[in-house]
Amino acid sequence: MTEEAEALQIVQGRVKWFDPAKGFGFIVTEDTAADILLHANVLRNFGQSSVADGAGITVRVQKTLRGVQAVEVLGIEPPAGGAFPLIDESAQAVPADLAALPLEPARVKWFDKGKGFGFANVFGRPEDVFVHVEVLRHSGFADLQAGEAVCLRIIEGKRGRMAVQVVSWEAAVRAL
Repeated sequence: MTEEAEALQIVQGRVKWFDPAKGFGFIVTEDTAADILLHANVLRNFGQSSVADGAGITVRVQKTLRGVQAVEVLGIEPPAGGAFPLIDESAQAVPADLAALPLEPARVKWFDKGKGFGFANVFGRPEDVFVHVEVLRHSGFADLQAGEAVCLRIIEGKRGRMAVQVVSWEAAVRAL
């Protein structure tokens, strides 16, 4: 085993904060006293452009002269509080039923964190899919970028199709 391979460790923690505009954030764990740097490029290699504060995260880390840094994201779990926020229209749905919905490949049309919502388009379908910021947060994301490839679990709402879960494209592909 090389010295570099021995220096890498796998740790589990929570996202303290992540700012996509700054391009970095920090992870806290019970195992390390110092925060772990999470760079946007490391997150992008996992297939996400953002991650929600409080999300559970498993990373491979390396100690450097500047401190401990994540070098690979291995998994992200949504923040505590349930997998699916039950919005008015899905209040009748059981979380297990929502989890059984198929993942549909989509591309983000636009998302405005300030407004708290955005839209995506499922490949091969003309209608927009509504994406609420709480669904995004409960899916482990903090924000979405226009053009970003994702997979969505979708229900038919009173005003059209709406996402009940967002999964990164890479995470959905890995799950197959």
